[in-house]
Amino acid sequence: MLAGQLTIRPDRFDAYAGDEPAGLSRKEYELLRQLASAGGRVLEREQIYQRVWGYTMVRGDRSVDVFVRKLRTKLEKLSPEWRYVHTHFGIGYRFAPQRVDGGSGPAAPPPTAAPPSGAEDSAVRLDLAATS
Repeated sequence: MLAGQLTIRPDRFDAYAGDEPAGLSRKEYELLRQLASAGGRVLEREQIYQRVWGYTMVRGDRSVDVFVRKLRTKLEKLSPEWRYVHTHFGIGYRFAPQRVDGGSGPAAPPPTAAPPSGAEDSAVRLDLAATS
């Protein structure tokens, strides 16, 4: 899955910018996967908790917020020109690659003529509009 400068690799449970891995934990990867697969829709904190942790969120639990902060830190270190996870206060979070400078570049590089061989074949392309 390609988004912004990231390649999300399900076979490695991680995200990459070029050859550089983000070094995501399993929960961070699951959080990224859930957000990225939502097609630009906002996921409520309770939905995220249920999908990533597998049970109902306890009132006052801040696990989702903590893991979103950790995920953002790693993604911004890896790809500082882009923001990927956006907060919708009082609702939840949305994955939508957006350039920091507000530039009008594509959300992902154009597809290559032929997919790379080997482990790269497991990456799936995801185009998302860079909207806020």
